[in-house]
Amino acid sequence: MESVVDLGATPPCESFLAADELDRPEPAYPLHLRVCTDCWLAQIPALITPEDTFTQYAYFSSYSTSWVEHARTFVTGAAERLGLGPDSFVVEVASNDGYLLRHMVDRGIRCLGIEPSVNVGAAAREAGVPTLTEFLSPDTGAGVRAEHGPADLVVANNVYAHIPDVIGFTKGLRALVADDGWVSIEVQHLLTLIEENQYDTIYHEHFQYYTVASAIRALASGGLALVDVELLPTHGGSIRLWARPAEVAGEPGRRVADVLDREKAAGLRELSGYTEFSARVAKVRRDLLRFLIEAAERGETVVGYGAPGKGNTLLNHCGIRPDLLPYTVDRNPYKHGRFTPGTRIPVLPPERIAADRPDYVLVLPWNLRAELVEQLAFVHEWGGRLVFPVPELSVVEGPSRKVTA
Repeated sequence: MESVVDLGATPPCESFLAADELDRPEPAYPLHLRVCTDCWLAQIPALITPEDTFTQYAYFSSYSTSWVEHARTFVTGAAERLGLGPDSFVVEVASNDGYLLRHMVDRGIRCLGIEPSVNVGAAAREAGVPTLTEFLSPDTGAGVRAEHGPADLVVANNVYAHIPDVIGFTKGLRALVADDGWVSIEVQHLLTLIEENQYDTIYHEHFQYYTVASAIRALASGGLALVDVELLPTHGGSIRLWARPAEVAGEPGRRVADVLDREKAAGLRELSGYTEFSARVAKVRRDLLRFLIEAAERGETVVGYGAPGKGNTLLNHCGIRPDLLPYTVDRNPYKHGRFTPGTRIPVLPPERIAADRPDYVLVLPWNLRAELVEQLAFVHEWGGRLVFPVPELSVVEGPSRKVTA
């Protein structure tokens, strides 16, 4: 295992604090990304179990308009690609609040969500999406298959990186899927993470950081084989892996070879592809701190927008406290009145921005840039500007103007 970047120690990124918890100790864990020079899987140690994080969870997918639309588009495409209809059965693992399966329900396709978070799964059931509150394991997969039958499609979006036991989880996917079925996995692409300085997506919920090459080996450990891959813009750059049981998979398509070639050309199967990343991460930190300090010295106000997990990696790594960022806002009412882990920045309702009319709004979920530039256009009415910290610090001064610091 060779070091890629060491971000110090941070609390779990979704452990938002209630007001009565502010005087209690707060655990922090090392956040050090390393890469295996055998299989080239980038990973952090499993210092926090999924049970610690996901039994009660602060993230609800449906609060992102663009994410719900992304899910709708996927369901439409998958239904057409695989011929899904009333006689089909679809399972989504880590189905969150039903943001994706509700589109299956609307199409009359029988479906089931497997969601470990009690509060989030309850929200899905209230929305009419059948949901089982469990973590996926080989036994869970076999139990679902025995009760509901094999799945024509198993969806695992933004969960494959969240599992310490990759082999057991993959075997669970294989237990769910029909012998001639399909598995679709979306996961952030390590290639774009490194190329675009997306280091704030490194946090304790993400145990692995995949290339297509390392994903092929992970899938094979559970009896699945990759047959196709799509490059997606989500989360700053993701891969959608289409896999099947190894016995029926056949040869992978041309797009798999193309992405493997790109990864090899970027040096991600040798240490040379990782050596400069730490220095570029340090520059993101210096640029953001310089901007916030200079704004404070000019008497200008900067507040945050969003309270995502990635934002808490950024805030903790940069050492940003309420003196530089007095509050952030979020559309998720679960987070209102709470405080960001480690940095103790208050999380308020979004209406606060229009009431206070700050000079700058620091956008922490930068991966939703297109959605949020439109959603926050009202900030320009009083001369306010949006600030994006990644991949490099940029200030949006108006609907058609941008200055990069």
